[in-house]
Amino acid sequence: MSEIRYEDRPWLKNYVPGVPTSIDYQEICIPHMLENTAEKFPDQTALIFQGYFVTYQELKDMVDRFACCLADFGVQKDDKVAVLLPNCIHAVVAYYATLKLGAVVVMNNPLYTDRELEYQYNDSGSKVLICMDWLTERMVALRPSTGIKQIVSASLADYLSPENVGKIPAAPLVDAENVFDFKWCLEKYPPDPPRVDINWNDTAVLQYTGGTTGLPKAAILTHRNLSSMIQMYRAWIYDVVPGEGTLLAATPIFHILGMQVAMNLPIYMGMRNVLIPKPTPDTLLEAIRLYRPNFSPLVPTHYIGMLQHPDLAKTDLTCFKGLFSGGASLPVEVLHRFEEISGAIICEGFGMSETSPQTHLNPYGEGGGPRKPGSIGVGWIDTEIRVVDLETGQDAPIGQPGEMW
Repeated sequence: MSEIRYEDRPWLKNYVPGVPTSIDYQEICIPHMLENTAEKFPDQTALIFQGYFVTYQELKDMVDRFACCLADFGVQKDDKVAVLLPNCIHAVVAYYATLKLGAVVVMNNPLYTDRELEYQYNDSGSKVLICMDWLTERMVALRPSTGIKQIVSASLADYLSPENVGKIPAAPLVDAENVFDFKWCLEKYPPDPPRVDINWNDTAVLQYTGGTTGLPKAAILTHRNLSSMIQMYRAWIYDVVPGEGTLLAATPIFHILGMQVAMNLPIYMGMRNVLIPKPTPDTLLEAIRLYRPNFSPLVPTHYIGMLQHPDLAKTDLTCFKGLFSGGASLPVEVLHRFEEISGAIICEGFGMSETSPQTHLNPYGEGGGPRKPGSIGVGWIDTEIRVVDLETGQDAPIGQPGEMW
């Protein structure tokens, strides 16, 4: 790909030295990212959940076993698999196992009503559902009005450190046809899934948007969309060494920002990933004290909640190097206060489900243009942005206000 000219995109002068204006993308599909990382860093910790550690080799083994299970359920290329889980080990395994079969992940919010979920299951054509144990009875009752055939029930109590065993109750498995326990599935099936030819242009995810009018619509995201975006993030945080660092995964991975920055990016980079299923201020601050993360994608309520929590006084935030903020505008005084006590850079940005997700981000690192608190930042790598004069409907001249189209 040819270099983008400065004359065409004047915001490029704000890029930090070392960040490319364009990338020669590696055509790597999402499940192959995990395979590559497991080969390079097999003994590196991949996931941490409630004190339970999973290495990259162990994660690959779990993914292969669950992919074998899904294949036995009849899941084939382009079939849809619904995932109704918070940030937990099961969610990562289900996501990568589905993609390994060339099937399509349909992420769903566990807080949605039955009516909302029924619409998304039917609109997507989902055939298999992986959900939390406390939702299984509801989903069994909902199943006859959908195309769901098998339901896999997952419990947060499945993967806990010895000191945390018993702190999270597990619901009994619902006695119904074609309802399976997640851990039983991993124990029953070998790590030998069928080999499926996956193309960079194949659909990987149906990501439902929270539109302001009408019913949510599914953004169709390919492996190209997701993979190229991950490679852009990697270029933006140019000084991170593969196989090193810890990320705090507080943003839900059923949202596009969490899926990409709180799951796919650390797996691509070989980082440790601390999964937070319920990101309250006290759980976030406790995780920071225990695991000393370097990076995290957060939303404004996370920053505000931690700054107002009494445990902040006993929490050293200087482990952070870089932070992302999205979802809503971060109050300027909150940004300055959090940067002051952490010493980290908070990069505010903007994105959409349809763009998987980034379109703008403030510079990360030193030597580039100034970061502007309250701003969505500069145009993203390899992203064309049109600014239109609302009165004329024509492209606004450089330096003149307009609306982004």
